[in-house]
Amino acid sequence: MVRTGIRAGLVAGVLSGAPSTVHALLTRRDPLAASRAAGALLLPDEVRASRLLAAAVPVHFGISAAWGLVLSAVLPRRATVLSGAVAGLAIAALDLRLPGRRTRLVRELAAGPQVADHLAFGVIAGAVIRARRAHEGT
Repeated sequence: MVRTGIRAGLVAGVLSGAPSTVHALLTRRDPLAASRAAGALLLPDEVRASRLLAAAVPVHFGISAAWGLVLSAVLPRRATVLSGAVAGLAIAALDLRLPGRRTRLVRELAAGPQVADHLAFGVIAGAVIRARRAHEGT
């Protein structure tokens, strides 16, 4: 379960930023704004983009792996992907409200694309968990 959760979190963490990145490109906004905002969770007083982007890597890795572990433990065996989608929305409510709202760079992000990223995270993590469970026969 631990390997499955970490794998699900990391795969979902890498791929789930697509909605906000596409939105940023289509609306001619900065596609790295969300990454800098993630870095600001670790370095709230930092303004240099390079340091915020560097800080975003362990923050995003840690958050993604942690949520992957949680989802691996709680998602049901049936309707795993659908349940992952619902979980992604719940994660959005937590991530964007609790630590996120205290950070200016997170507050400045358009909410819709961020929620879409979290929804994608849940769907992707659910799909990975379902596939790993089928492969492991558990």
